[in-house]
Amino acid sequence: MSVTSANRLELLQIADAVAREKMIDPALVIEAMEESYAKAARSRYGAEYDIRAHIDPKTGELTMHRVRTVVDEVENGFTELTPADAREFLDDPKVGDEIRDELPPPEMGRIAAQSAKQVIMQKVREAERERQYEEFKDRVGEIINGLVKRVEYGNVIVDVGRGEAIVRRDQLINRETYRPGDRIRAYIRDVRLETRGPQIFLSRTAPEFMAELFKMEVPEIYDGIIDIKAVARDPGSRAKIGVISYDNSIDPVGACVGMRGSRVQAVVNELQGEKIDIIPWNEDQPTFLVNALQPAEVTKVVFDEDAERIEVVVPDDQLSLAIGRRGQNVRLASQLTGFDIDIMTEAEESERRQREFAERTQNFMDTMNVDEMVAQLLVSEGFETLEEVAFVDVDELTSIDGFDESTAEELQARARESLEEINQKAIEHARELGVQQDLFDYEGLTPQMIEKLAEDGILNLEEFARCADWELAGGYTTVDGKRVKDDGLLEQFDMSLEEAQHLIMGARLSLGWITEEELAAQMGGDDAEGAADGEGDGEDADGTADAVDETGGDAGAAQQEETA
Repeated sequence: MSVTSANRLELLQIADAVAREKMIDPALVIEAMEESYAKAARSRYGAEYDIRAHIDPKTGELTMHRVRTVVDEVENGFTELTPADAREFLDDPKVGDEIRDELPPPEMGRIAAQSAKQVIMQKVREAERERQYEEFKDRVGEIINGLVKRVEYGNVIVDVGRGEAIVRRDQLINRETYRPGDRIRAYIRDVRLETRGPQIFLSRTAPEFMAELFKMEVPEIYDGIIDIKAVARDPGSRAKIGVISYDNSIDPVGACVGMRGSRVQAVVNELQGEKIDIIPWNEDQPTFLVNALQPAEVTKVVFDEDAERIEVVVPDDQLSLAIGRRGQNVRLASQLTGFDIDIMTEAEESERRQREFAERTQNFMDTMNVDEMVAQLLVSEGFETLEEVAFVDVDELTSIDGFDESTAEELQARARESLEEINQKAIEHARELGVQQDLFDYEGLTPQMIEKLAEDGILNLEEFARCADWELAGGYTTVDGKRVKDDGLLEQFDMSLEEAQHLIMGARLSLGWITEEELAAQMGGDDAEGAADGEGDGEDADGTADAVDETGGDAGAAQQEETA
């Protein structure tokens, strides 16, 4: 059928109605109609032709053309022609020019009409999806209100006005049920454009949902006077939120609680009665942790920043309160601070300190051949290893009550003698295991370190240079959201990651694997100079080797003294 004047107006009316219903641009609907007419024409005149349709957006008039392009060399005779052939239609044809031959609109049979309808519907769906994605992609992080349309396998499908969103079962608060027609408020967690269209994922369990609710209820948070620094939730049960005020005259906790608890109660009601602890934020992590463990009292905090672990000591009667029901209190405090938390009672901590005191005391008695009282005095003053006693300034030993200068010198002599003996045994054992001379020659490694490396199969400098810094110093790996300790070969010698990297890079430089410029680029100027010095020149290496060969322990002691 041809397009009459009545049909022309009807085309425009249909396009306008579809555009309003789907909330898309009418031009997109007209474009879809043009493509459907072009497809119908190709089925009538031949699929090889480049046929284009155009609908005037003002009059609705439909025109169709067969289009051919001027090219230097024709590959498709249906859509291309040479400049010579194009002179029949154009006075001065150039490559790239298009020649349009008008065609009568095709008769639309039932099959063609059905095909055109599918094309239009497909184009309209694509435009609708694109419009929906563009509308919501920048709204991630907002709270949105919607109407429950249906519930599928526990997932809630929500009508959000100009699209549909989904709240998965694991993003709903426990014991929360919804029926079609219920109103729901949720946090836009993610918007993704997938093959089946944009997917809008909502959440009511995300910590950010609580933060946004407080922003809505507390004007000071919305204005930026109060900032929410951290949120941890056990959805539907309990939550902790850390807040800080940038105005000294405003109490952040009081502002969030509100008059008679009105502000926090509004958030609690939205979260199905979830109890909320509002905690003042502190840049000092141990102080913040003490606040986060409320209502439990904390008597001592030991903070290990490298391990991202905090050890907390509480009174014996406060242990269950600090841990909370099913570990909830300490778990939320850990999430809030971002550190693993170990909780022990004062009795357990005292027992551990006594055990460590006894072990160190016994070590000094065995290695330095001193009586128990002297060993206990050393441990009480903070001495933990032989190296500390052997190479510390004499004044630190004489400052201990009962120790004069001669006593201090005798203690240092015994400590050094014991170290020499230990180092000599380590060297002999390392040689038995097959350690090569280049590893003994390398500065920065004590005989005990070399022995430990040899026990792990590292027998020469080349094998040492292949190590990673964490293999020597140890570290932590996150597995399934938990930090797992990786033991280092030289961790017992208090080697840091920086020291391990310094030694490894120096070995690679010594072997010629990298240049000083590459080393500087990787480690920075000062560290690179240190690593270059660490590899040692030929004279120093020979001197160290001779010392190891002749005296063994002296070289090790000298290296220990240099390290100390």
